[in-house]
Amino acid sequence: MTMLASLFSPSPILTTAASTSSSATSQPAPQTVRLPAPRPLTATLAAAAAAGLLLLTPAAPLHAEAEFKVYYGTAASAANYGGYGGNANKRDAAEYVYDVPEGWKERLVSKVEKGTNGTDSEFFNPRKRSEREYLTFLSGFRKLAPVGAVLDNLALSDVGLQDQISSADDVTSAERKDADGQVYYEYEVAGAGAHSLISVTCARNKLYAHFVTAPNPEWGRDEAVLRRLHQSFKTVDFSGQD
Repeated sequence: MTMLASLFSPSPILTTAASTSSSATSQPAPQTVRLPAPRPLTATLAAAAAAGLLLLTPAAPLHAEAEFKVYYGTAASAANYGGYGGNANKRDAAEYVYDVPEGWKERLVSKVEKGTNGTDSEFFNPRKRSEREYLTFLSGFRKLAPVGAVLDNLALSDVGLQDQISSADDVTSAERKDADGQVYYEYEVAGAGAHSLISVTCARNKLYAHFVTAPNPEWGRDEAVLRRLHQSFKTVDFSGQD
């Protein structure tokens, strides 16, 4: 016990001289050696615990107060599509807008893809590419069909959406009008492996469909942000503005 106590003493002292006596006046003065104070056991355990927490901490979720940028989409036809990404000089020609979280990457849409299924734009989370938002459009639509028929028609050109709907635990739909009276259909598909929010509207003889989708683990982590992306979509007309 004496040795154990000395190891945890804040300033242990080792004495090298023999014990003094009345006849030890001719011996040299006692010499002392000071050892550095040992690291307290509690501090060592705390440091080890902190290191373990760092190793086990999951990736930080997206937060509702995160930074966003506005994407201006032009819904250009395949024949007029230049194949260039970015957002420069698009505002005046924009037909729709939606928010994109800072840090998400834009996927360049090919002319073939634009011509076959109408995909106009797409962004994804680089940490999980299947967590994404994208927009498709089709020309020749003056008004929306019944709410149930629209979702079925969208699924015809989107195999992933077909699979998600077929395995869904729940599919809900609603209709809303914006401040200008424009009608939007809103769908929520809670699939076995993924969750999707879809907003559909008609303007300029086109049908626009905005999708926000994520695997269920990412949906559970980022739901607030994903719902914001869904709610940010709207058609616009900046052509007559400064």
